[in-house]
Amino acid sequence: MWYVNAAFTEENVAKLTSAGFTLSSTRGVMRIEKYGCGAELRRGSDNDYHMTVLPTIMLNGQFTVLWDAGYQKFLITHEEHKFPAHRAQLVNMRKFNEELRTALGVPTYYNEAIGSTCQFSVYDRVKGRPGDNPDESVGVVEVPEED
Repeated sequence: MWYVNAAFTEENVAKLTSAGFTLSSTRGVMRIEKYGCGAELRRGSDNDYHMTVLPTIMLNGQFTVLWDAGYQKFLITHEEHKFPAHRAQLVNMRKFNEELRTALGVPTYYNEAIGSTCQFSVYDRVKGRPGDNPDESVGVVEVPEED
């Protein structure tokens, strides 16, 4: 998980293409993609870019949120559907995150480098306490798997 308040210059962001990232820009919003993962930067009033969507796994061209339900990691879409996160997706997200940090010159601290971090974590399974039903805790809808 990034806790970045840094601003990135146009020149700094332009270097991402030489690092193998795909960039697409629309009205001051820069989408960065690689390995099935993505992040978003927006141009601020200071003409520098600021991170608005943290590096995450993308499904069908949309950003997701990584959720740790205690027994499984899930991807949550903007439509509040959940999908199990697969090992390859998590490996790619870690690689994307590390390469993006390096390309932008953002330092990696030990606690951020030791594993995948999630936007949501729900571990409590004691009946009657908040978190006893993980799906209700984050408001997701079960999506049937396709055959």
